[in-house]
Amino acid sequence: MKITFYGQNCFAIETDEVKILTDPFITGNDLAKDKVDIKTLNPDYIFLTHAHQDHTLDAEAIAKQSGATIVSNFEIANHYEAKGIEVHPMNHGGSWAFPFGKVKYVNAIHTSSFPDGSYGGQPGGFVFSIAGKTIYMAGDTALTMDMKLIPMEFDLDLAILPIGDNFTMGIADAVRASDFIECDKILGCHYDTFGYIEIDHEEAKKAFKAVEKDLTLLEIGNSMTL
Repeated sequence: MKITFYGQNCFAIETDEVKILTDPFITGNDLAKDKVDIKTLNPDYIFLTHAHQDHTLDAEAIAKQSGATIVSNFEIANHYEAKGIEVHPMNHGGSWAFPFGKVKYVNAIHTSSFPDGSYGGQPGGFVFSIAGKTIYMAGDTALTMDMKLIPMEFDLDLAILPIGDNFTMGIADAVRASDFIECDKILGCHYDTFGYIEIDHEEAKKAFKAVEKDLTLLEIGNSMTL
C-alpha cells in the first residue's frame, strides 16, 4: 500500500485494486498548489471528513474528471449528489463493505460547514480496512474519549492524526490520542498550511519518540509504504 501526502489532510491511498483520495485541498493551498496538479489525480473514491473548504475545495473538480464516488456524511453526500456526482452517504458508527475493503465512519469533535455557511453535517473520521492493513484517519478533531473505542474493534497499522493545534489537537493531545487508539505508528497532518498551525517538526518527532512512538511527517508529494 502506498500513501502519498498532498498537504493539509489530503492523502492518496493506493493499492493494486483501488485509488482513494481524502479531503482534497490543493489549488487553494499555497504549500501544495505548485507541487501538485489536480488534473493528474484520478481516484476511484474521494473520502471527505467534513465540509470545511480546506478539506473539500477540489473535491468536485476531481470527482468530475475522474468519475470518483464521494463518500462522506449524509449532508455532504447530498450536496455533491445534487451536482451530478456519484456518492455514498455514511454516518457515525456505520460501516460499509466497499469492493476494495471495509470502512467505518467514526466520531470526530470539530465543526462542519461549507464555505457559504451552509450545513455540512457532523464531522467524522474513517477506519479503512484495505489489503490486510487498517488505517485510522481521524480527520479534524479534538482529543476525545471516543478514540478508546477504536482498539476494541481494530488493530491499527497506522493512524493519521492532526497535530497543528489551534483548530485541532496539538502535539501533546495527539500523543495522548496515540495511546487511546493503541497505535505506535503515526502519520501527521493538518499542520503548517496556515500561520495558526505551523509546528516545529523536530520537536513534534521528539515528543512521539519520547514515548517510543514513531511520527512521520511527509513532504508534500512524497509517499510512504505500509
